[in-house]
Amino acid sequence: MAFRILHKDKKTKARVGILSTKSGDIETPFFMPVGTKTTVKNISSEALESMKANAIICNSFILALRPGINIIKKAGGISKFMRYHGIVFTDSGGFQMYSPALYLESRENGVVFRDPFQGDKIFMTPEESMKIQLTLGADVAMCLDSMPLLHQSKESIAEAVRKTGEWAKKCKAAHDKMQSGIKEEKRQMLFGITQGGIHKDLRKKSCLQISEINFDGFALGGLALGETKEQEYEMIDLAVKILPEEKPRYLMGAGNPIELLEAISRGIDMFDSRFPTKNARRGTLFTSKGKMMITNARYKDDFSLLDEGCECFVCKKYTKAYIRHLLMHEEGTGFQLASYHNLFFLQNLMEKAREEIKRGKFDNFLKKFKKDYKNNNKLK
Repeated sequence: MAFRILHKDKKTKARVGILSTKSGDIETPFFMPVGTKTTVKNISSEALESMKANAIICNSFILALRPGINIIKKAGGISKFMRYHGIVFTDSGGFQMYSPALYLESRENGVVFRDPFQGDKIFMTPEESMKIQLTLGADVAMCLDSMPLLHQSKESIAEAVRKTGEWAKKCKAAHDKMQSGIKEEKRQMLFGITQGGIHKDLRKKSCLQISEINFDGFALGGLALGETKEQEYEMIDLAVKILPEEKPRYLMGAGNPIELLEAISRGIDMFDSRFPTKNARRGTLFTSKGKMMITNARYKDDFSLLDEGCECFVCKKYTKAYIRHLLMHEEGTGFQLASYHNLFFLQNLMEKAREEIKRGKFDNFLKKFKKDYKNNNKLK
């Protein structure tokens, strides 16, 4: 089996499972740092492994442009190219529909993008996306989906749901055909993506459509993009009731500590987001006492360690004043230290969540974390 549920929490829908891929097994729930161009910004592959980040997600659309799929294929795939020993997911490029600089138009059979490097038009079809992701050698590929903007009309989001459903069928058919004859344990996995924004009827329709296809897992797309947390959690609850319980569930784009734990309590198994590293570069750090704005003047001469409740090498060695100084001057070392800490914090949070689910105490863990993180969020 590609996914096995090992433990369930007593009071919530949180669960621990094992996702088995061609490169190995990984315990869920887990968080994936975003390595768009085969690197997480300011973080080396060695650093990822030292923080126990056992899975990352890269962008197949961007990689197909630079360095090109043939270069990565020649290297032996993404993992060997970047010397990373964890599990690699690849996104289809659907998220780039959220970028005015890259997205041009959506057609019946695919998406027209602008090459950010050369300026040329690129037409991406479901079949071509599957070919690219297979060539890149990812462990888990994502379907090409139609990514609507949150503020778009309900009619536009309904059209995105329709196209996402049609493209999902094409992705699955092409993906299966391209892997015919390959042993099960050597096959790349494929996840379907649901859309629908925050509209209950559209989200339900998308979940029903996509769940009818025998994907290896199912993702919730089009969330964590500016809607309220209550709206996001409502859509998660709706999706979890429909998507197959025996398959892994993936909330795309979520990276806030409380958001992750709330989603886990609702039955989500995996996450990705650029939120932790992007915020780190701007001086927003996660700590055991709440969110810290390290660039605040109050830390200018604060020579205490960053977070005494954290075991990462940054918190064991460097002071708030030093990290603030580096970030204020946009030093690369500052970006590296702050990014490492935020990612380590989330990896450690996932590990604690798994432990508490196994103990059947996740509900208590969630309540305590929310209380401590919110009540102590006075570090600005």
